[in-house]
Amino acid sequence: MISIILVVVGVALVLWGADRLTDGATALAQRMNVPQIVIGLTVVAMGTSMPEFFVSMVSAIKGTPDLAVGNVVGSNIFNTMFIVGISAAVAPMTISRSAVRKDIPFAVVATLMLSVMCMDGNISRTDAGILFALFIVFMVYTLRLARKGAVDVEEKKKEDLSVVMSSVFIIVGLACLIGGSNLFVNGASAIAKALNVSDAVIGLTVVAMGTSLPELATSVVAARKGRSAMAMGNVIGSNVFNILMILGVTGMITPMQIEGITMTDMGVMLVGMVLVWMFSYTKYKVARWEGFVLAAMFVGYMAWLVSNI
Repeated sequence: MISIILVVVGVALVLWGADRLTDGATALAQRMNVPQIVIGLTVVAMGTSMPEFFVSMVSAIKGTPDLAVGNVVGSNIFNTMFIVGISAAVAPMTISRSAVRKDIPFAVVATLMLSVMCMDGNISRTDAGILFALFIVFMVYTLRLARKGAVDVEEKKKEDLSVVMSSVFIIVGLACLIGGSNLFVNGASAIAKALNVSDAVIGLTVVAMGTSLPELATSVVAARKGRSAMAMGNVIGSNVFNILMILGVTGMITPMQIEGITMTDMGVMLVGMVLVWMFSYTKYKVARWEGFVLAAMFVGYMAWLVSNI
């Protein structure tokens, strides 16, 4: 019972902390005259992935690498199959030509790279360094493209938060993220031991879905408002960030020996990403029926995981 309370409190703190950190960083960036497009592509995009980042980093440092990697793999599967599936089921998602030809293929390549790196059951510092270097390349390329097309989005409203309050939000947000991640990892590990299941399974299911709540909320709301490009951008950006930045930084801090994450899990993650790319390629849209297919595949994968416990 205590473990469940730790997980719930941990999730609440992580999600609330990510929100405060994003608000504070956005307000501070605006006061420093950073363009809105840059804020959107960096601060806000990374803000929704902060739960995964801190949970994975704390998990690796605490000696539970399967929880760390399972969190990223599970989150990406949840993003591509469940979030895109549900968002498309709510309203067909129109995808930009640029996303189909550049962003989604990049996410597929990143997913494939991680799968290949994990074949030896280990993410070394060299592997992590390559992932992080690729993340830097991706961010530089994305920001340059954004700046070229950012003329009409330069106008910005000032946030009501002062510099002092922005700083307080950032500090409080970070504290909640770190504290909540610790509670979450401790609770999840205790539940895994009590149920006699591996850290990998807990990471792929409970932890992954818990830390992906910001992406789910953002994408479904965006889809309902007819902003399907934003919903898809959120998913693709999150998947790239999860693999390249989270595992890149985490792996450089502490190399990870993977035992419970199988090539089947990696394969499901890759298939999900490729399917999203294929569906998007047809008329640059993910139709409702395609959304239902993705969501059904996610349910099937979860059922398979549970049946193999």
